[in-house]
Amino acid sequence: MRLRSRTAVVSAAALAGVLAVTTVAPAAAGEGPRAASSSSNGHESRDKHGLRVATYNASLNRGEQGQLLRDLSTPDNQQARNIAQVIQINDPDIVLLNEFDYVPGGRAAQAFRDNYLAVSQNGHAPVDYPYHYVAPVNTGVPSGLDLNQDGTVDGPDDAWGFGLFPGQYGMVIYSKYPIARDRVRTFQHFRWQDMPGNHLPTDYYTPEQAAQLRLSSKSHWDVPVRVGHKTVHVLAAHPTPPSFDGPEDRNGRRNNDEIRFWADYVTGNKSARYIYDDAGRRGGLPRGERFVIVGDYNSDPNDGDSFPGAARQLLDNSRVRDPQPTSTGAVVASARQGGANRTHVTRPALDTADFSDDPAPGNLRVDYALPSKNLPLLDAGVFWPTPGRPGSELTGESPFPTSDHRLVWVDVKVPGRR
Repeated sequence: MRLRSRTAVVSAAALAGVLAVTTVAPAAAGEGPRAASSSSNGHESRDKHGLRVATYNASLNRGEQGQLLRDLSTPDNQQARNIAQVIQINDPDIVLLNEFDYVPGGRAAQAFRDNYLAVSQNGHAPVDYPYHYVAPVNTGVPSGLDLNQDGTVDGPDDAWGFGLFPGQYGMVIYSKYPIARDRVRTFQHFRWQDMPGNHLPTDYYTPEQAAQLRLSSKSHWDVPVRVGHKTVHVLAAHPTPPSFDGPEDRNGRRNNDEIRFWADYVTGNKSARYIYDDAGRRGGLPRGERFVIVGDYNSDPNDGDSFPGAARQLLDNSRVRDPQPTSTGAVVASARQGGANRTHVTRPALDTADFSDDPAPGNLRVDYALPSKNLPLLDAGVFWPTPGRPGSELTGESPFPTSDHRLVWVDVKVPGRR
């Protein structure tokens, strides 16, 4: 999909950061067939055994190293306040934020938690996240190789993942439940060529480049969370957009294989024998483990420029449940904006991102919260209120007061939880 120019990606957060929003009363967690109740924190849609897991590409990335930490070190950055308000309205128990610049020591993650999430935004109840997880990612990390074949080795396209500085477009997980840090697995250094049947374009990369190129444009994380006496694995990633390349489709191919990595991981057994983590441990997720796959996967199952069948590798996996979260705001936006949306195959109610409509790609379903089938589904939704409804000032249209993506959540029951 041709999402945005590189310049727009860098500048969107800066534009959004100066926009203020109107104060509103506490609102529902979403709209549409799977909307949560009208309580301010969304808890009434969950029984006492329910667990809400969410994913949100929050666009909390900046064009300069250190800028995000400076923005979050005080409680008055408007974009961060807006993002925190969206999270407070939906009140997930566990939430992954994509496009959150990595800062060593987790200082930016702590600043956002303490100065924004733990502070009431426009009258909404603060959210307490005692636990969070951050780790290095590949974006902006120099490879020393000419990965875009332009004769230099020091550009953002020559990093292991596109980025202006190490950690740009990183991610963070916040949790109300303990994270089993000693059991976390990361796959930042897994080499693309080590995936059997990969789509690595060897006619584009030199043999030296192909031998070293990492699969994850950011990273893949398996973060086990202890929910009562049970463990739920949060499988987080943010594959590269299948765009910003040429006829070799190197980014489309990489996006496909980044998605396939989780499909093989949760299938386990023979499908996952090739997998190794950053500590050298091999294999995938053992059968019977509970998980939720979360993240901005930059791939709609039907529309946009994705490699054929990329998203279906997860949506059609025998171990994965697709809750098909919807919103009425997405339906209204698709009809009002027109353009590429008129020819889309995916139902507009399923869209999770508001992209350029003329000429393409239009609004797409690219953000996912996909539980394992051994986690019974209670509810799911996309936070995309219709214009004029409470919360719609937090989504808006370009330049966005928060992000061009919407928060996606799923409520599941954790069997045997005490």
